[in-house]
Amino acid sequence: METVTAAVTHEGQPAAGGRPGRPLIVTEDEDLLDDLLRLCAAAGATAEVHHGVPQPRGSWEAAPLILVGDDAARRVRGAARRRGVVLVGRDQDDSGVWKRAVEIGADHVLMLPDGEQWLVDRIADVTEGVGRPALTVGVIGGRGGAGASTLACALAVTSAREGLRTLLVDADPLGGGLDVLLGGETTEGLRWPAFAASRGRVGGGALEESLPQLHSLRVLSWDRGDRIAVPPQAVRAVLAAARRRGGTVVVDLPRRLDDGVAEALAQLDLGILVVPAELRAVAAAGRVASAVGMVLRDLRVAVRGPYAPGLDDREVARLLSLPLVGEVPVESALQRPQGSGSPPGAAVRGPLARFCKQFWERALTEAGAA
Repeated sequence: METVTAAVTHEGQPAAGGRPGRPLIVTEDEDLLDDLLRLCAAAGATAEVHHGVPQPRGSWEAAPLILVGDDAARRVRGAARRRGVVLVGRDQDDSGVWKRAVEIGADHVLMLPDGEQWLVDRIADVTEGVGRPALTVGVIGGRGGAGASTLACALAVTSAREGLRTLLVDADPLGGGLDVLLGGETTEGLRWPAFAASRGRVGGGALEESLPQLHSLRVLSWDRGDRIAVPPQAVRAVLAAARRRGGTVVVDLPRRLDDGVAEALAQLDLGILVVPAELRAVAAAGRVASAVGMVLRDLRVAVRGPYAPGLDDREVARLLSLPLVGEVPVESALQRPQGSGSPPGAAVRGPLARFCKQFWERALTEAGAA
């Protein structure tokens, strides 16, 4: 008999107040209970434990996930049928476990220890209240100094101001740190090197709480240490956790393409290539677009003036064969030294904030339609 590894295909039922409830464990097997509690802890969840169907039965109906030990299957036969019930056992050779699963209406049969990682993932999903993943947007410069970091920060600041849960991710270790651009280099919180050893799953809630909060958004930046890369597995784990939290994620990307950047590109819903309206910049951007397009299907261009003779934003987009996002406006406030003024996009009525707001309105509408 093989361990079931398919994903739960429904969301847990929210508890009162719309927040996910606690997983429910039903077993009298002390060894199995110890294992299930350990797996709940690994997923960042605190479980409710009963030896049979809880009385009153409200927690049976409200729990986002119910883990029934094989020893307790007979005791829960009379419980209300519902989704999110997993029958957990240890005996790989017990063919009767499938019959007992049908009797209690279980969605899945899981055998330990083989199914531990699957179960940790499912517990974490329901505990975090998984819904629509975050709309994840990457910003990359067509050439050096194109203004990609400025636009990434402005997009994140605007998203947060619109009331969306927002995470800004600095994927360029040589860029000096987006926390500096936002004026928060001394703000407490973890930076990329702290996640270098991350493997498997990272808890979305724990990630969010661990990061610096600046201008109503969370920022994952680089520190000023010697580390200039994290393993691609860590990039995958961190960005997947960020996406599970919903809202928006903005990623400031470097112009080079290594394994870590490829992992970041794979997590994106769309990318914005920022291109100054100069012939050399357009030529350089074409090479960047070719490399990025190998991983990212939805790449669009945002053009920044002033314009060279014969060029406008539509012509730049045509030369690159990319959809046009629009013209990125320049704000005079951004010409001052970093840290001396407000972050990019902070002026609500400024042209950059208006550009970013219009972008989010279109992108979120597209995402909802999809």
